[in-house]
Amino acid sequence: MAQGVQSDGAEVATSNNPSDIGVTPGTVAAAAPAAAAGTTTADPAAIAAGDALFKGNCAQCHAINEVVVGPAMAGITKRRPMSWIIPWIKNSSKVVASGDEYAVKIYNQYQKQQMPSFQLSDAEITSIVAYITSEEGKPTGAATGLTAQSGDAAAVDGTAAANGEASSSMNILLIVLVVVLIVLVVTLVIIANIMKDVLRGRKDLDGRDREQIEERFDYSRIYKSTAVRGIVGTVFVLAVLYETIQGAMGVGLSQGYQPTQPIAFSHKLHAGENQINCAYCHTSVYKGKSANIPSPNICMNCHSQIKTESPEIKKIYRAIERKQPIQWVRVHNIPDLAYFNHSQHTQVAGLECVTCHGPIENMEVVYQYSALTMGWCINCHRETPLNTKGNGYYDNLVKLHDSKNGAVPFTVSSNGGTECSKCHY
Repeated sequence: MAQGVQSDGAEVATSNNPSDIGVTPGTVAAAAPAAAAGTTTADPAAIAAGDALFKGNCAQCHAINEVVVGPAMAGITKRRPMSWIIPWIKNSSKVVASGDEYAVKIYNQYQKQQMPSFQLSDAEITSIVAYITSEEGKPTGAATGLTAQSGDAAAVDGTAAANGEASSSMNILLIVLVVVLIVLVVTLVIIANIMKDVLRGRKDLDGRDREQIEERFDYSRIYKSTAVRGIVGTVFVLAVLYETIQGAMGVGLSQGYQPTQPIAFSHKLHAGENQINCAYCHTSVYKGKSANIPSPNICMNCHSQIKTESPEIKKIYRAIERKQPIQWVRVHNIPDLAYFNHSQHTQVAGLECVTCHGPIENMEVVYQYSALTMGWCINCHRETPLNTKGNGYYDNLVKLHDSKNGAVPFTVSSNGGTECSKCHY
């Protein structure tokens, strides 16, 4: 768990991304810090880079102007020099083990919670400090913390609100049109009945005219009709056949699968409201074949101090005490006959989590959002352009592709991404 500073002299905040080997820069937004190592700067590029790094690594346990799990970050450069801050963030346990008086004080002050090591460069750490310095003194919520909201999120919320208003207006319009149509039908029926009453009162009508006026429609002729019965029977057979085919094609598919988990973990609370980076818990998401399920010690980085009396959190304590893994139920499961590498899609291709997993930040209980079928994967490979800029490996391939296909984008499929052996071998 991150350690840092408190208002009375507590220390610098670093971030958390629990991993035995520390946090890699690839797990956060790839903004290159413009600050030189060892100095703080007001350079907007450095501050922007520090913002991304802070949100991706530090905000799980630290805020700028208030204590969360770890101490508040405001004033860190006044308490400790950069020559102390950088080694602390890279390996706080080493600084504590060295006997540094201030490091030991912070370690003891926060219940001896060990902050993980971070594989960040000096320039990246300097940009984080520059961002913290730029946010000092701002109202709570303005600085990045557990409750902070990014500008992009605000923009999305505004767009969603606008779309919601448009949808609401359209619904009202449709309701009005339906009401008008019903009124028109009722009005026509009333007019027809009035006209019949007027005609019945006339004396100059012959027998045929009166027979037509009094004639009632025989609805039994509809369902007795051979043509109608044939149409209804055909539609019924086609509907049954369609449902049968759809059911057969859906065998083995799990889209919408939402199992009950042994612990009521809310992604909406953690990833949505608290904006915890996915890579903080799923530490191999950018570097492994699979996005691992977090171990209990990652949960304890925060929950050794937060909601310790919660019945759900106590389940984590019991698992640790008994030295037994939590029996999470797997949601997304690719068949063994298909090869899939998570890091190839997240780190190399740069895909966002929501591309495949959907609005995970809004899910109380996680469910399988996408179909994850072969057709679904192939369509993505056919439609997704490859980012070949700055990569000399693709230069000749792109030239050959463009010479034969003109303006058609160079997609994953163009690079052999739909060949059978890519996923089945």
